[in-house]
Amino acid sequence: MRCMVVDDERISMEGEMNEVRKAVPDAEVVGFLNAAEALSYAAKYPIDVAFLDIEMDTMNGIGLAERLEEIQPRINIIFATGYDSYTKKALDLHVSGYLLKPISEEDIRNEMAHLRFPVGEVKQDALRVRTFGNFEVFSGDKPVKFKYNKTKEMFAYLIDRRGAACSNGEIIGILWEDDMPESKYSYFANCKWDLAETLQSLGAGDALIKTRGRIGIAVDKVDCDFFRFLNGEKNARQEYSGEYMSQFSWAEYTNGWLAQHMKE
Repeated sequence: MRCMVVDDERISMEGEMNEVRKAVPDAEVVGFLNAAEALSYAAKYPIDVAFLDIEMDTMNGIGLAERLEEIQPRINIIFATGYDSYTKKALDLHVSGYLLKPISEEDIRNEMAHLRFPVGEVKQDALRVRTFGNFEVFSGDKPVKFKYNKTKEMFAYLIDRRGAACSNGEIIGILWEDDMPESKYSYFANCKWDLAETLQSLGAGDALIKTRGRIGIAVDKVDCDFFRFLNGEKNARQEYSGEYMSQFSWAEYTNGWLAQHMKE
């Protein structure tokens, strides 16, 4: 479990972090003094619970909560504030909790027992895919390693197809550009096996849909910047800077579509 504490007063932030550590000893706890740093971190790493002060400089906790939910729809938000005048706005956001400072270990335990999205109930973000820039796959914070070089490219192509089931022939034609010797068909089979086994080992086996002679990606099982862009999420549009799966030449068509879409 990873918890985030955001408060623009250092003493308050560090005190809340200590209380969170006592209430949830197994959690990784990170703290930030401003919204910009918190958002930058949340764009890279999954957060289970965010404890947010409300009255802060530049961006208040309400605005920060809205941005965090755009980035990670299943994040649990708990406001930790010295004011009780924001309860209506908190209810409108359907947050997981509202605590008045100073917050205690017991307060945190009580809220953690009634989270809107219980941690561990759904492995949201167990598999995170970055397509803007170079294509990368992460499990938690760690890059995923595949046994074969072409396995990663195969996975990238399936992501690019946005859930469409792809035939063996289509994948071979794209990855090897129709220049694959007969003896290399076993390599293709090994890559398919590698992809399935790697995802299964990460607890994301249901992200791969397999039918006779075809495979595809279950888009609702993968946290992907490209998919979030397609869903109209503002943060995903901001993440795109003109590059998409840069290491693969076949991705240039989609990159062109993304660039054109940004102009509309």
